[in-house]
Amino acid sequence: MVALVRTTAARLHLKLLPRARNTLRSLLRFFLQRYSSITTGKLASHGFASMAAMSSFPPQRYHYFLVLDFEATCDKPQIHPQEIIEFPILKLNGRTMEIESTFHMYVQPVVHPQLTPFCTELTGIIQAMVDGQPSLQQVLERVDEWMAKEGLLDPSVKSIFVTCGDWDLKVMLPGQCQYLGLPVADYFKQWINLKKAYSFAMGSWPKNGLLDMNKGLNLQHIGRPHSGIDDCKNIANIMKTLAHRGFIFKQTSKPF
Repeated sequence: MVALVRTTAARLHLKLLPRARNTLRSLLRFFLQRYSSITTGKLASHGFASMAAMSSFPPQRYHYFLVLDFEATCDKPQIHPQEIIEFPILKLNGRTMEIESTFHMYVQPVVHPQLTPFCTELTGIIQAMVDGQPSLQQVLERVDEWMAKEGLLDPSVKSIFVTCGDWDLKVMLPGQCQYLGLPVADYFKQWINLKKAYSFAMGSWPKNGLLDMNKGLNLQHIGRPHSGIDDCKNIANIMKTLAHRGFIFKQTSKPF
C-alpha cells in the first residue's frame, strides 16, 4: 500500500504545479506517519512498547548483577551439614547484560570430605576436583579480593547477587558460615531470586527452575544441569532475555 502511494506520487510529481506538489507531499507524510503509528500499535499489543524497546535494554537499577549458583555435598537421604563444593560468580553488566568477568573455584569439604556417588552423578563434580582445593574460608577471602579488583566494593557502584531460588544465600552460605564460625559479608545479604523475577515477568511460577524458565522463553539449555558454572550461564541468558522484553530487575530478598 505504501509503495503504491509513493509510485502514484512520483508519476504526478512531474505534472503538478509547485504548490500542488507541496500539498501532495504533506498528504504523503501524513499517510506514512499514520501507517507507522498503526504498525507500532500492533507491536505494542504483542508486548513491545516500541521499535526502540526491541533493540535496546531499559535502564536497570544496578550497574552489575552477580550471578551465583552453589553446588554442595549431598546424598539420599541428605547429609548434614551440607558443604559448598563449587563457588561460581558471573559479573553481568547491567547496561548490556553481557558477562564481563568470572569467578570460579572448587571448595574442599571438611566435614564430609569424600563425595558420594549420588553427589558426583548429580553435579558432575568428581573427588579429584575438590581434593586439595581451598577451604570455604579461603575461597570467601578470594571472592572479596575479586570483588575489590572488579570495582564492586566501590560505594558508588550498585551491584546485587542473583540466584535461582533463595537457598544459596538464605540457607546454604549462612548455614555453613555459622557452622564454621565465619562471618558473612554484607554483599551476600541481599539478592534477586530469578524464579520470583521470572514469575513477575511471565505470570507463571517455574516449578522446575531453570528448565521451565528456558522452556518458557524458548531458550536452549546451556551445559549440564546442576553444574554451578553452567547454571550461572543459564541464569545470565534468562536475565538478558527478560531484559530485552523490558523487565526491570528488583531485589526480592528481605533484609536480614
